[in-house]
Amino acid sequence: MSRRLPVEIRPVGPDDHDAWLPLWQGYQRFYMMSLEPAVSAATWQRFLDASEGQHAALAWADGQAVGLVHWLYHRNTWTLNPVCYLQDLFIARDLRSQGVGRQLIEHVEQQARQVPCDELYWLTHETNTNAIRLYARVAERTGFVQFLKTLKS
Repeated sequence: MSRRLPVEIRPVGPDDHDAWLPLWQGYQRFYMMSLEPAVSAATWQRFLDASEGQHAALAWADGQAVGLVHWLYHRNTWTLNPVCYLQDLFIARDLRSQGVGRQLIEHVEQQARQVPCDELYWLTHETNTNAIRLYARVAERTGFVQFLKTLKS
C-alpha cells in the first residue's frame, strides 16, 4: 500500500475560494469538461449557505489545499434515515496515491455517521481505474449502471 500523506481536512470557509477553485477546475479538466463560471460561483455560494445542504471540505498539506470533496444528504425510499452522496472528489495530480482520497472519503463517512445516514455512496467514470482500485478497497461495488438524461437545452 502507498504511504499516507498526513493532511488536515476542514470545511471550506469564505476565505478558501482561491484554494478551492484551482482544484475544482482541475476536477473539471480531469473529466474533460468545463462548467460555466456562473455554475462554479453558485456552487461555491451553496457551500457557504447552511440552508443549501451542500457541503465541501479541503485537504491541506504544508499550507496548501491538495484535495477537495463535496457531498450532500438526501432522503431515500429504501431507508428510514437519509443517505449521503459523495458527489465530487479530487486530489492534486502530484499527490495522488498517497492516501489523500481515502482520508477525504473517511471524513465524509464520519460526517454522514453523525447525521446519521444509513448509506454513503458515490459514482466514478468507468475509465477512472486508479480511483476504482481505491473505491473497491473501501466500499462495495453495487453493480448498478447509471443512466443520465440531460434536461437543460
